[in-house]
This record gives sequence, structure tokens and C-alpha cells, in this order.
Amino acid sequence: MSAAAAGATRVDRVKRSSVLAMLVVLIGLLGATGSASAQTGPAAVPAAAVPAAGVQVTGARAAAVQPAEPSAPSAPSEPSGVTVTVGTPDKPSESIVILLLLTALSVAPSLLLLCTSFTKIFVVLGITRNALGLTNVPPNQVLAGLALFLSLFIMGPVVSEVNAQGVQPYLKGEKTQSVAFNDGMKPLREFMLKQTRPEEIALFTKVAGNDKPANAADVPTSTLIPAFVLSELRAAMLIGFVLFIPFLVIDMVVSASLMSLGMMMLPPVTVALPFKLLLFVLANGWGLLITALVGTYS
Repeated sequence: MSAAAAGATRVDRVKRSSVLAMLVVLIGLLGATGSASAQTGPAAVPAAAVPAAGVQVTGARAAAVQPAEPSAPSAPSEPSGVTVTVGTPDKPSESIVILLLLTALSVAPSLLLLCTSFTKIFVVLGITRNALGLTNVPPNQVLAGLALFLSLFIMGPVVSEVNAQGVQPYLKGEKTQSVAFNDGMKPLREFMLKQTRPEEIALFTKVAGNDKPANAADVPTSTLIPAFVLSELRAAMLIGFVLFIPFLVIDMVVSASLMSLGMMMLPPVTVALPFKLLLFVLANGWGLLITALVGTYS
């Protein structure tokens, strides 16, 4: 054998031996990993401990195999010093109060015009302005504002009684809604009954076809309100008639004076207006007028 062939043979032997060594190392590593996983895994249950299907287990072995019954959950302990309150059953909820407030605001103009002294005061102030010969002075806004605050001044005790007997007991939960409404309407009904003539009540009772009420408490509110408005308009026109008389006298005197002087082309209203204003201011007309209006409700 030549030297070259001998060298190739040695190289092949070295390669084979190195490959065999690597295989041995890999086999050893795989064996070590399998043993470690077997040690760390769940413990195997012996076959004797597991009952076969359809076989009844009794005695201590059954107690060891059967699972324990679950215990009932314990009641949660209430935290000390903590109180949760959701509303008050005796008082109305905030949503109901807001709804009633919005309803009251929507009908407030009608209540102000028909159930208070606003109508009479505003009509009398308008008649006074016309009797003076003034068309836009004072303006309607001023007359309405003056009538509003005079109405609040006159209706102050009535509003206080309505609040004390109806509104506050309902908000505090002392009265139901129907009872609070009836109790709150009593002071307002008494005020309207004092200012309403029996003739107007009889008129609306006849128009409605109802029986004659035995007393004032039996008069329905639907009959009392329009009767009260007619009575207020009648009283306002009577006051306006009395106011027109002195100003009418001034107009007649001025007109006769101008005719006697031959001043046919000069309007009597233009000449009479300064005298009307002077007479009204000197006589303290606003004070007398407000005193008379407030006196009709005392």
C-alpha cells in the first residue's frame, strides 16, 4: 500500500471516531433531560388507588377517594361607620320638584294675570295715561313693571300663606301632592272670593249649568277665576270713570275758551295737556291713585 492511501485511511478513521463520539454525547444529553422531566412532573397515581368503572369503593379507601363537600359561603361583614342613603321616601324626588317648578313657570303668566290684582292695576294705569292725553308716556313696560310690583306688594301675605301651607309641607314630605295643592289654594281662593261679586259667580254658574253652591267653599275654582277677572275689570273701569271726570272738565273749559276767543284752528288737546299735567302733579295724582288701588284690597 502506498503512503497516500495509508494517510487517507487514517483520516477516515479519525472522522468516524469523532462522529461516534458526538452521537454518544447527544444520547447522554437526551437521557438526562428525560429523567429530569420525569422527576419534576406530577406524581403518578398508582393503579390500585384508582377505582375501576362500576366498582363501589367503601371504608377508609372511599373516604380517601371521595372529594369533600363544599362549605356554604359566609355572609359578608358590613363595614362599620359607612351609611349609604339613596333619596328619602317621605320627600319628593328632585326630578319631580324640577318638573313642578317648570310647570309653575309655564303657567305663571296666566296666574299673574287672572288670579292677582295685576289686571285691575294695569287697566287703571292705562286709563289714567289716556285721560291725561298721553299716548306713549309712560310706556307700556313702565306701567307693566309698576303694576307687577304693586301686585307683589298687595299679594305678599297671600303668597306667604300659600308657601307656608302648601309648598313647604310638600317639599318636606309632610303632605301629599293633592293635600298640599288644596291647602295652598285656600288662601288664594279666600283672596279672590273677597274681591268677587256674587253676581259674577251666579252668572258663570248659570252659564256652566251647575247647581247653585251652598256656600263660598263649594264654588269651583274654574268658576271663581273668571268671575274674579270680571269683577276686577268692572272695578277698574269704575275707577277710570272717576279719573276721567276732572280731565274732561279741563278739556271742556279749554275748548270753550278757545271758541270764545275765535281760535278755531288751535287744537284744544294741545292747550289742555299742560293744564292736565299741572293739575295731576299738584294733586299728587300718583300717590292718590296708588293709595286708592291698594285700599281696595285692604
